[in-house]
Amino acid sequence: MSQIKHFVHAYGEWIKHILAPLGPWGMLAFAAVDGSFLGMPLDAIFVGYVYNDRSRFLMYVLLASAGSALGSIVLYVIGYTGGEMLLRKRLSPERFEKIHESFDRHEFWALMFPAMLPPPMPFKIVVLAAAAFEMNFAHFLLAIFAGRFVRFLIEALLTLWFGPQIVTLTGNLFAHHFVWILVGVGVLVAGWLIWRRAKRKSARNKNAATDCRSGIEPTSL
Repeated sequence: MSQIKHFVHAYGEWIKHILAPLGPWGMLAFAAVDGSFLGMPLDAIFVGYVYNDRSRFLMYVLLASAGSALGSIVLYVIGYTGGEMLLRKRLSPERFEKIHESFDRHEFWALMFPAMLPPPMPFKIVVLAAAAFEMNFAHFLLAIFAGRFVRFLIEALLTLWFGPQIVTLTGNLFAHHFVWILVGVGVLVAGWLIWRRAKRKSARNKNAATDCRSGIEPTSL
């Protein structure tokens, strides 16, 4: 096991050495590698780019988000061709069905919200699930880009306001209280979905009432 960890670390350092001379485009490449098959300390790399080139922080947010989406294409291909079998081996039947149901109901949000969360969120499993459940490819890329954009924008602003150490502290806090933070995010998402449904229902009732006052039979929705 120690030899495997050493190999992964050495390979990661080699990747960093190769991509660092690319300048700003290195951020795109780092994010693509991280999003595909080799997990890298992407948050630390991103914060380093932003802190050393503050005036172009938004460019790094866009490059990191785009790189994550492009790199995830590799996992999409894997998941689309045989991801369901892989997921069934790694997840309990209850967990598998829960994820499947979330994608059936709101596939875009089921991928976007996990994309917003930093480690230890097992995001690659969610990406494989999205592909295995045959999520629309364009929606797949857009959901990852949107989620990562929110995540990297928050990290960039924290870095500009408080320095790079705040991202490390926030990451450690998230890692130690992952379950509670995930529950909190779930409650917020559920609340937003309930509010959205109630708003739509109110609009339908209002339209139906208007039709009745106009002497028009309300159409069934």
